[in-house]
Amino acid sequence: MATFTYEALNASGKSQKGTIEADTSEKAIALIKQQGYFPTSVREQKGMPKTADVGGPAKKKKGGGFSIGGVSTKNLTAFTRQLSTLQDAGLPLLRSLQILEEQQKPGKLKSVIQGVCEDVEGGTSLSEAMAKHPRAFNRLYTKMVAAGEVGGVLDIILQRLAEFMEKAQRLKRKVIGAMVYPAVVVFVAVGIVLFIMLFIIPKFKEIFAEFGVQMPWITEKLIQFSGWLAGSNVGQSIPGWVFIFALPLVYVLLVLVRKAGPGRAVTDTMVIWTPVFGGLIRKTTIAKFTRTLGTLINAGVPILEAIAITRDTSGNYVFERALQRVHDSIREGETFAVPLKESKVCDSLVVNMIDVGEETGDLDAMLLKIADNYDEEVDVAVQSMVKLIEPLLVLFLGGAVGTIVVAMFMPLVAIIEKLQSGGL
Repeated sequence: MATFTYEALNASGKSQKGTIEADTSEKAIALIKQQGYFPTSVREQKGMPKTADVGGPAKKKKGGGFSIGGVSTKNLTAFTRQLSTLQDAGLPLLRSLQILEEQQKPGKLKSVIQGVCEDVEGGTSLSEAMAKHPRAFNRLYTKMVAAGEVGGVLDIILQRLAEFMEKAQRLKRKVIGAMVYPAVVVFVAVGIVLFIMLFIIPKFKEIFAEFGVQMPWITEKLIQFSGWLAGSNVGQSIPGWVFIFALPLVYVLLVLVRKAGPGRAVTDTMVIWTPVFGGLIRKTTIAKFTRTLGTLINAGVPILEAIAITRDTSGNYVFERALQRVHDSIREGETFAVPLKESKVCDSLVVNMIDVGEETGDLDAMLLKIADNYDEEVDVAVQSMVKLIEPLLVLFLGGAVGTIVVAMFMPLVAIIEKLQSGGL
């Protein structure tokens, strides 16, 4: 008969450790369950210990392997949902992780889960094991998992975390999906106009010069612009199309500037107060931070730590500063709503609902209701923006093409009139 060291959870969810004698690990697990405990790890005390978990044999440790790239949010969301389902079904944590690791395709996430499995098998808690992989599991993720472990409700916390990530993904897809159509239309339109300017307009210029017609002002300006794009104007050394194709570099430069402290403050402030798009970004950020904070508080994370995590994951300097004021206010025993109202980044509806949530002691539920409300507002705003952008694009393209046609047609009329009168 062998001696086994075990770790288990009691009825209240608290961790228990001890030893038990049994012939096999399966019998040891059965004896532990008879004592009213839920075993999470059973280890035989001899030589190199092997950890057995309920539901399957112990696995040998695997190397992390080599993988390129990071963990996509989509894959991480699916992993979280599957892990919550397995935990809800009653499978031990290690066995659940092993099942999910086996199902993963080769890649970064599979390598990460292998590392987590090894750490959990060695006695490390799930949150601590995940914290070793910050590029896959951010601070919000690990803190919620830690709260679930402490409260003995890991399956519920994982379910809430999966729902949170799924809603965040849906919101992101809505915004990105709304921008795809305008971006494609603008890209195609710019390509067509560049083709006309670089290859068609120069041909008309030669025809007009050959017939010696007096060109209208609009035609002269259009030909000059075409010459600037082609780099054929007198005294021009760099073609204009180089500057157009260099526009993506401007975006890269803005990203680099944003990474700096002052640059990030300026760019985030400009973006959030930009007409039309600023309102959408502000609503999206409010939906994100209220859902994040509500989920953390609901999971049992202390409010000061929850606000700090929300601040660091909000993604916007203006909201980070506002949440820092809220954090300092609560730490000093003051309210949540007052500093948020003074920051003027949220509508009065948000401030009032948070104020009511504080007074009733139901802040987490109120924050989640705000998030749901703003998700709907973002959806409506995105649909309205798409409906507004479509006619604006048609108007822009029609105006650009119409201007080119008129500018080229007016000299042609003059040429035709001269030909009919015999002046040429």
